[in-house]
Amino acid sequence: MPRTRKTFILPLPNTNTPKREDARRCGNMAQVPSAANVVLVGKKPVMNYVLAVLTLLNQGVNEVVIKARGRAISKAVDTVEIVRNRFLPGKIEIKEIKIGSQTITSPDGRQTRVSSIEIVIQKKE
Repeated sequence: MPRTRKTFILPLPNTNTPKREDARRCGNMAQVPSAANVVLVGKKPVMNYVLAVLTLLNQGVNEVVIKARGRAISKAVDTVEIVRNRFLPGKIEIKEIKIGSQTITSPDGRQTRVSSIEIVIQKKE
């Protein structure tokens, strides 16, 4: 009896852009920006976000928004301070700081509050 080959058809990979919720679960907040001048701070090392801010500023963006929530708030503040004091001393000013909280529903139905921060920095003229 001759052998026959079985052919398997594999599904195509999902080509949709990642959603913000998926990025939050993976800790890749900087990869899913909501606007061109926003850096979303998450679980990565602080210098990754510093590099993202410096890249935006060097590309000609005059105003950068750094957003974080929960435990990442301290990383967002560190990011701004490192950019201001170490890399661009005297060239950056903090335009605005917004703080707040969001209510998040977990998969099991519990609601928790998470603090959030939004820091807007701009180049001095």
